[in-house]
Amino acid sequence: MPQKMADFRQSQNGLTRNGCAFSEFTPYGSLVRTVDRLQGKPSMATVFDVAAYILQRLGPITAMKLQKLVYYCQAWSLVWDDRPMFENRIEAWANGPVVPDLYRAHAGQFVIEAIRGNSDAIDRDGKDTIHAVLDTYGDKHPQWLSDLTHQEDPWVQARGDAQAGDRCDTEITHAAMAEYYGSL
Repeated sequence: MPQKMADFRQSQNGLTRNGCAFSEFTPYGSLVRTVDRLQGKPSMATVFDVAAYILQRLGPITAMKLQKLVYYCQAWSLVWDDRPMFENRIEAWANGPVVPDLYRAHAGQFVIEAIRGNSDAIDRDGKDTIHAVLDTYGDKHPQWLSDLTHQEDPWVQARGDAQAGDRCDTEITHAAMAEYYGSL
């Protein structure tokens, strides 16, 4: 790989960890997938790919419900598939787990009809995990899902001493999700 491309990827990954969004909406997402394909690496789906697939299966749903469903897809992928479904950061917001990158894509919308993503980027195991999550949680009311996450250790521990309704941007780690959901 040319050095400039390696530097670009490294610098973009650093920005992603610090909360900036580089996704399918930007040239970064396409560049990473192209580099991965050229290097023979499997390409990981993005939260946008997962959200697009969920919307294809369920049709329009509220933003809160979409956020909770992608969270559960990530959590159960860590347990059942021993890997994350997507790399995007999940934070412990007041109403439950939220993927800020996805939030920025649908901000201001109550009901989400479509998200720009590529559901073909999700492999068979990933789709099987999404199907199982939707079979379990897909018919639940968004507030029910939010309330459920408020009872579960990954969100509770990430929130720490934050009071109900307080702003919190603490990450819910893969390790916390895998440990908790793996123990159920």
